[in-house]
Amino acid sequence: MGPLKGLKVVEFVGLGPGPFAGMMLADMGAEVIAIERPGSSQNAMLEYDICRRGKIFVELDLKSGDDKQAALKLVSDSDVLIEGARPGVMERLGLGPEECFAVNAALVYGRMTGWGQSGPLSQCAGHDLNYIAISGALFSMGVADSAQPVPLNLIGDYGGGAMFLAFGIVCAVLEARQSHMGQVVDASMVEGSSLLMSLFHSFRAGGQWNDTRGSNFLDGGAHFYSVYETSDGKFVSLAAIEGQFLREFIRLTELDEAWLERHMDRATWPELKAELGKLFKTRTQSEWCGLLEGTDSCFAPVLPFWEAHQHPQNLHRGSFIELSGVVQPAPAPKFSRTKPEINGASTIGGLRYHDRIRPTSGRI
Repeated sequence: MGPLKGLKVVEFVGLGPGPFAGMMLADMGAEVIAIERPGSSQNAMLEYDICRRGKIFVELDLKSGDDKQAALKLVSDSDVLIEGARPGVMERLGLGPEECFAVNAALVYGRMTGWGQSGPLSQCAGHDLNYIAISGALFSMGVADSAQPVPLNLIGDYGGGAMFLAFGIVCAVLEARQSHMGQVVDASMVEGSSLLMSLFHSFRAGGQWNDTRGSNFLDGGAHFYSVYETSDGKFVSLAAIEGQFLREFIRLTELDEAWLERHMDRATWPELKAELGKLFKTRTQSEWCGLLEGTDSCFAPVLPFWEAHQHPQNLHRGSFIELSGVVQPAPAPKFSRTKPEINGASTIGGLRYHDRIRPTSGRI
């Protein structure tokens, strides 16, 4: 039902960003057939794996000649292939680009790795934290004189990895419809997270970025762009970067307008930040929401992800859905005409299947 209706995808199930990219395509209406090893889910640590929603699962032993031929048969009738193995693994299985292009010349062969398909680190193990470390994304997070904090694995795995893989796949599909020729999409989490840092490369090139972390206006150094604790031990966010938005915050909180004169004076930021810290501790999170939420002060409460679906903005937009009793993020973005609908719930533990998804016993 979504904008990718009619697109056929074969996903060789792996961990993390590959299945997430497959889910993104499935959410948008693509038919995603996910191939996994017999007997167990690739992500068996999860009791409920949201990234499996909307897919059709088959079990194939890719070391078996018959099952490998079955996989190639699926590939021959598909537009896209997704795999997230270490470079060379698919080739050794006889399912690399050469073999797949031989049965489907217009195939888009999507490859998801941390380091990329080539280079001195391409055969090394790694995880999100390593990838964002050498991309430059990790360096500037946190405060001065301490180790960088460990962020959730959103930047490398999902932002720099899965989303760039999905973007690359759609780009290559559009090109293949003109050229009738397939190609490999080599998505590297290092390169994706590096590209996400484009704004900060621009700031530094223009002399607008201080190399000391925690001292800039987007890294928590500024009083007007930070998170503050409230009197009930909860937190709120303030992001009044522009003068007119800080003016609104000052008006609503009855602060002295002299604050505006020191808006971009970095020398005063620590002092002003300490003052705001004291101010925010005078009220509860709910009380601050009553005063500031819905205004141009650039304010929002900091919510646990398991409570985000209850926020009025998210309720209004239908930003979350419930499948099999599990509340989860809805497909995004939204479309005015080709609205995505999820066909089938996520499988639980990789062992049971939605009643619209037929498990196989190693054969198609």
